[in-house]
Amino acid sequence: MADTKKEQERTELHRTIWNIANDLRGSVDGWDFKQYVLGMLFYRYISENITTYINNGEHEAGNVDFDYAKLQDSVAEQARKDLVDEKGFFILPSELFGNVQKVADKDENLNETLEKIFKNIEASAQGSESEANFKGLFDDIDVNSNKLGGTVAKRNERLVKLMNGVSEMKLGDYKDNTIDAFGDAYEFLMNMYASGAGKSGGEFFTPQEVSELLTRLTLVGKTEVNKVYDPACGSGSLLLNFAKILGKENVRQGFYGQEINITTYNLCRINMFLHDIDYNKFDIGHGDTLNDPMHWDDEPFEAIVSNPPYSIKWDGDANPLLINDPRFSPAGVLAPKSKADLAFIMHSLSWLAEGSRAAIVCFPGVMYRGGAEKKIRKYLIDNNYIDCIIQLPDNLFFGTSIATCIMVLKKGKSDNKTLFIDASKECVKVTNNNKLNNENIGKILTTFTKRKDKEEYFSCLVNNEEIEKQDYNLSVSTYVEQEDTREVIDITELNAKIEQIVAREQVLRDEIDKIIAEIEVVK
Repeated sequence: MADTKKEQERTELHRTIWNIANDLRGSVDGWDFKQYVLGMLFYRYISENITTYINNGEHEAGNVDFDYAKLQDSVAEQARKDLVDEKGFFILPSELFGNVQKVADKDENLNETLEKIFKNIEASAQGSESEANFKGLFDDIDVNSNKLGGTVAKRNERLVKLMNGVSEMKLGDYKDNTIDAFGDAYEFLMNMYASGAGKSGGEFFTPQEVSELLTRLTLVGKTEVNKVYDPACGSGSLLLNFAKILGKENVRQGFYGQEINITTYNLCRINMFLHDIDYNKFDIGHGDTLNDPMHWDDEPFEAIVSNPPYSIKWDGDANPLLINDPRFSPAGVLAPKSKADLAFIMHSLSWLAEGSRAAIVCFPGVMYRGGAEKKIRKYLIDNNYIDCIIQLPDNLFFGTSIATCIMVLKKGKSDNKTLFIDASKECVKVTNNNKLNNENIGKILTTFTKRKDKEEYFSCLVNNEEIEKQDYNLSVSTYVEQEDTREVIDITELNAKIEQIVAREQVLRDEIDKIIAEIEVVK
């Protein structure tokens, strides 16, 4: 019954988001619209989060009628320092989402009001431990943008619609701290626009089912971890799966990631807050992970997951510092300048804790190409770092139909073998894309966990010496026999049938000739 209610709430939430999208369609591009909705959603969330936090404290102290939203700003100001220490930010009662939304349609300067509030929220964290996590969070919600309208009146009209729409979203009862709906709204928006935005959206959106598989691959045998990491974290969905699967309290020291795209970096930090991860439990960096990694002082990590950009350019051997970088130097060669894929693999391996796993989505070419990439594969196999290669179905990811792979790295393996799994048929068709369902994920995980050898047409556990003989080719099809689905034809039987058909054909021709002859006689 609870699941049915949850699904009904989810459907209603999605319908509300869709209605806002339709309301603003044509005026704001999909990806820009997504940022406005997420920004406003974030504003509502932190407003209700801090209100609930303060109210709960007062109610527990016996002040049962207390409501922070009704407090005078001058009185609330006295609690600013304590709240910044505890929550990482501060919002005056008059600047709470609910209070602003109630009078938004009467505020001729709504754009200015919101701009000032957003700056005040960010400024509240300045000089505190939470400053880095709040700085620039509202940068992508430009309330003065022409994308919202050509005049101030038009912009404000759309901002009112946006606030009203976000206000109508049913996002849970804050007395019970039920905030899953915020995360769900975020994921629905990402999905909604990634599926329609092609590569621009798919670059940093990993379908939820693939994300779950990656996370579970790194967690085999674990019920808790210290720190989790994604070197190309996008909007953070991979990292947040650890909170979903383990419970955020079982990721003891927090969530770490780095993202090069400033907009996506901001979305990732917002996503952390929307999933109720406290400011002191995540550290998301902005910058180029390969050239300028931000987490030297935090590694190693007990679980690493990533879907890095495929075959992007990087400095490679054009940068003399990189060949001596401890992340890349052990292989004796750098990934090609035109294809950084294996640079992400080496970076992840370097920062992986002993006895732990990394699961990384790879473009298929890195499994068989020659040159520097072959030398890096040789290093990985000769040092027994590759736990498993999994071939995924095609058409799983938004923006590319190519069948990708997962490379699972492990430090401290108990055998000198590599498991290959052909999961290319493990999917169900959903509209134009393939999708992994629970059964598909379960089958892959069972085979991975048990390290099943010779599961017909599905898996093969291969000695690393055999991989060396295959010239360090890591393509799954090299080791797992493909099922021959062609129909077996008995030539003798086929020839006999052809003879019967030819004989029957002759009989029919003779009969037709007789009929024609009879017709001619009648004439």
